[in-house]
Amino acid sequence: MLDLHLSLMIVVLFIFFILLVQLNNRLYRPLLTFMDRRKDTIARDMKEASSLGSDAEELLNEAKANIEEAKSKSAKLRMEAIEEAKSKNLVALEAKQDELNKDYEKFLAKLEEEKETLKSSILSQLPLIKTSLKAKFSQI
Repeated sequence: MLDLHLSLMIVVLFIFFILLVQLNNRLYRPLLTFMDRRKDTIARDMKEASSLGSDAEELLNEAKANIEEAKSKSAKLRMEAIEEAKSKNLVALEAKQDELNKDYEKFLAKLEEEKETLKSSILSQLPLIKTSLKAKFSQI
């Protein structure tokens, strides 16, 4: 019923080996090469990512240091500006105080002058006032 033919078996075996060679050349090798290249690419990308991560960390630390330096400089400038404004205000305040003191001295001098003028005016009119008072008392 079933006959085994040696020539047919050899041909099938030959075709099987040719199929293995062709699959190896056209499918398995390119697939393995692609997988190796992909593995190498992934490894290289991971290495670059870690180096970029460390670079980013260094840049972040540098940026933080720059920010701290800028904050300290701005605080220093702010304090200098405040001190300068205080000194200017103090000078202006002292000038205004001196001006007010001079005006007050002038006012006191004028007041004293008016007091003397009023006193002399009253003293000069004293006899007239005495006579008018005597007249008023005599009427009572």
